[in-house]
Amino acid sequence: MQLPRQIREIIEARAEEIGFPALKRAAAAMSDAYRSGRPAELQRIAPAERTAAYLVTRMPATYAVACAVLREVRRLLSDRPIGSILDIGAGTGAASLAAAEHFPAAAITMLERDAAFAAAARECVPQATLLAADVRRTAQIPPHDLVIAAWSLNEIPAPLALRLWAAARAALVIIEPGTPHGFAAIRVIRGELLAAGAHMLAPCPGASECPIVEPDWCHFAARAERSSLGRRLKEGSLGYEDEKYSYIALARETVSLPPSRIVRRPRHHPGLIELATCTPAGLAAQRIGKRDRERFHFARRAEWGDAGI
Repeated sequence: MQLPRQIREIIEARAEEIGFPALKRAAAAMSDAYRSGRPAELQRIAPAERTAAYLVTRMPATYAVACAVLREVRRLLSDRPIGSILDIGAGTGAASLAAAEHFPAAAITMLERDAAFAAAARECVPQATLLAADVRRTAQIPPHDLVIAAWSLNEIPAPLALRLWAAARAALVIIEPGTPHGFAAIRVIRGELLAAGAHMLAPCPGASECPIVEPDWCHFAARAERSSLGRRLKEGSLGYEDEKYSYIALARETVSLPPSRIVRRPRHHPGLIELATCTPAGLAAQRIGKRDRERFHFARRAEWGDAGI
């Protein structure tokens, strides 16, 4: 997955204005802040440098994840029109950019409290409406058909899930890091909103109790292309990175759910493919051989995170 060309050009221009030494320092400081679980320390980095470093090192991956999630949401909501989308904690606009691709007819509103990030989001998604506001201090979250909160709830201490759900006329999507901590947050939100009357949309194939048991956690991965500058900043040799994420998508109305979800990368052997899946009855292991032609044909193309059979 690659960012659109015009976005790559915006990122390159901003990085060039900062210069590599300052960009390198900002990227290292930003990485330390996220790794230590202290996102408030990001505010100590100069806004222009912090924003450029984020655009180079994080936006390609967050865009790839948002595309993967919203592609599945669009598929499951194919018969339900989405006319408006609200992106809570929009950052530099990665989720809104993905939303514009997968729901091209929808009017998008981005809500972002960081002025520097908001300016970048406005440049990257100029067709969207931007609300420069802190959702923690917003008395009423404006209702939209689809509400998205991507990598936002960990940075916002107040419990927001029920308020976000109240603002979602058709569906709510929440994306968090694919870590045990991120999944724990998703699990709690899942339970609260299902109890409040929400219907499962994705990734779970049902609304039964989550079968994942600690120390395991449910997560997926999206592959994002790295720019040459991104590789230099991260001192990596690969031209891509796999961003792990956990998510939940809930709907106002029931939808037809897949029979299972592939929750691990498929394992390929000569004449045999193993799929680890989550089903309404719990976790299951499927071994599909070549003699089962139709299922084997599906399994050969199946990827981690896909709907199963």
